[in-house]
Amino acid sequence: MNYESTRFEGDGHLALPGEAERPSRRRWIIGGIAIVLILGLAWYAMHAGKKDGAATQAAQSGEQLPTVSVVVPGRSTVARTVSATGTLAARVDMPVGVAGEGGRVTAVLVQPGQWVRAGQVLATVDRSVQTQTAASLAAQIKVAQADATLAQADLDRAKQLVSRGFISKADIDTKTATRDGAIARVRVAQATLAQQQATNGRLDIRAPAAGLVLTRTVEPGQIVSAGSGTLFRMAKDGEMEMRAQLSEGDLLGLGVGASAQITPVGGSQSFAGHVWQVSPVIDPTTRQGIARIAVSYNAQLRPGAFAAATIDSGSAQAPRLPNSAIQSDDQGNYVYIVGAGDKVERRNIKIGVVSDTGVSVAEGLNGTERVVLSAGAFLNPGQKIKPVTQKAVS
Repeated sequence: MNYESTRFEGDGHLALPGEAERPSRRRWIIGGIAIVLILGLAWYAMHAGKKDGAATQAAQSGEQLPTVSVVVPGRSTVARTVSATGTLAARVDMPVGVAGEGGRVTAVLVQPGQWVRAGQVLATVDRSVQTQTAASLAAQIKVAQADATLAQADLDRAKQLVSRGFISKADIDTKTATRDGAIARVRVAQATLAQQQATNGRLDIRAPAAGLVLTRTVEPGQIVSAGSGTLFRMAKDGEMEMRAQLSEGDLLGLGVGASAQITPVGGSQSFAGHVWQVSPVIDPTTRQGIARIAVSYNAQLRPGAFAAATIDSGSAQAPRLPNSAIQSDDQGNYVYIVGAGDKVERRNIKIGVVSDTGVSVAEGLNGTERVVLSAGAFLNPGQKIKPVTQKAVS
């Protein structure tokens, strides 16, 4: 036995050789396991932190995308209307003057605003001299008729004496010619009287057709003649019209028969009418033409007044958007649409008809795009958004 290698522990336990090395080895094993566990926990914490950070970042980026209302407008039937201004006038403006030799006006029988029938006397002219001339011609007719009656009686007596041989055949021919000449003179006198009566009738200033008297520029006592010009102006049948000034672009597609609404300036009431004539030429200076809109008579429609008109010139299929979707700048009108990847894109457009139901788009959209309804002023091209589709304008 080796006594040198034998020792006692402090507790009186006898320590055998090799037992002092076992606790040290156990501590190393436990320490290694602890280090492995710590490294594993560190690795897990590091990777889990990255995943949580990525998830948090994704969640935060999703919350930052603005929610924007969009609409797919489609295509709907849009009435094409044209707005215009112009003046009111008589559709057929009839100037009335002296048709005969004229003279002193003795009476004016109508006032502006009065309705008259065709042939009605508007004013009379003194005819004292012409009346005496007509009476003289009437007397000449009676003289000629007396001569014709006497010539016929002479011819009848002569025919009775021919058979007895007292009158020759030549005398009968002479008396027949005398009778025929007397009858001819009667007819000439009658024609002369009729001519004078017609001349006297033209001294009266008459309405050429039924209608409304618009103006009067003659007074009793005034001397008038064929050179006096227009004494009355009339609107035939009282028909009015508006002569609307339109650009050459608005005249395209505008046809006869198009309905219109006319509103006199200063008034709130509108009057229905229709286009009855479209100007065949364009003024080279103003680049405008005239559309003549017929409208029935109304006391509020005064020739010479200014008026506005809205003309319905047909319909077309076009996208229609609310006013809030339309933006404008120095480049013109535009809208924002949502393109690939929910990114905002600018789209230039041309506005068509503007009405209470919305704004039609004449050019720039086909109706299948997702158009930003509002908040366009706060967006930028290329910006990513979260679109929410709304119902289109009906």
